[in-house]
Parts: sequence; structure tokens; C-alpha cells
Amino acid sequence: MLNGKEWQTSLPEFLVEAGTLQAKMQECCQHLGLIRNDRDAIDCLLAALHKLAGRADVLGVRCMADFCRHIHGVLSHAPEQLNLHNDALQALQDCLTLLAWQLELIDPRTGQLSLDDSEQAELIAALAAQTDLSGTQFTEPKAFALITFPGQSA
Repeated sequence: MLNGKEWQTSLPEFLVEAGTLQAKMQECCQHLGLIRNDRDAIDCLLAALHKLAGRADVLGVRCMADFCRHIHGVLSHAPEQLNLHNDALQALQDCLTLLAWQLELIDPRTGQLSLDDSEQAELIAALAAQTDLSGTQFTEPKAFALITFPGQSA
């Protein structure tokens, strides 16, 4: 976790990257609305969630990182034939909307994001129900190890 001064210098870069990842996730979601269950779009969405979780962790925005990991967990633990029908896509879109709001609510002076996680839990439960995972118990998400290679970006 960064201290206050490091946070203030890293925040603008994080917000730009997070905005880019948000746009990518929205694009994937729209693509899935046109071409149901497209594996490339799902993989792109999972990669963007993974990357945003890692970046949020570095900056100490744990609730955002955990929420990304929970969404990732639901989508990656769904049955082999993930069925992202209209209601499932709407539940996913609701999760992405909350992520976008969380970006807006990060305190630029402290880097803190103070919020009640009950809405996150409700949205994850709705997404799990729509992807046939409603009986699954999700444990505390594990941190991802972000691996980067020189000259490549995710």
C-alpha cells in the first residue's frame, strides 16, 4: 500500500488506466450482448478484471480489488458453458456500473474508498444466480500475482 504522497502521484495514472480498463470491460459486455458467450470477449473481460484488481491492490483500494476478484471468480467458476443470457448480462453490467462509481468515489487526498460492501455482495449474488452459481459459497478472494513482460501490455 502506498503512503499519502505516493498515492497522490500515482492516482492520476491509476484513474487513466482504470478508465481504460472500464471501457474495455464495457466493450466486452456489449460484444457479449451481440455474440452470446463469445470466449474471446469473456477472456478479455476476465483479463481486464484481473488487471484492475492488481492495480487497485497496489494502491491499497482493497474493496475495489476484492470486488473485481469476486466478479472474476463468478465468471471463471461458472459452468463450462457459461450462459450469459440477458439477465446475466444485466447483472454483469450492474457490477461494472458499481465499479465505475467506485472510481469516482476514491478520495483524491487520501486514496480511501469508504463504502458499505452490502451492495457489492448483492450484485455478486445476483450475478452468481444468473450464471447458475447461486449455491456456491465464495470465500475471501485471493490476491492475483500480476506478471508483466517487457514490451507487452494486457
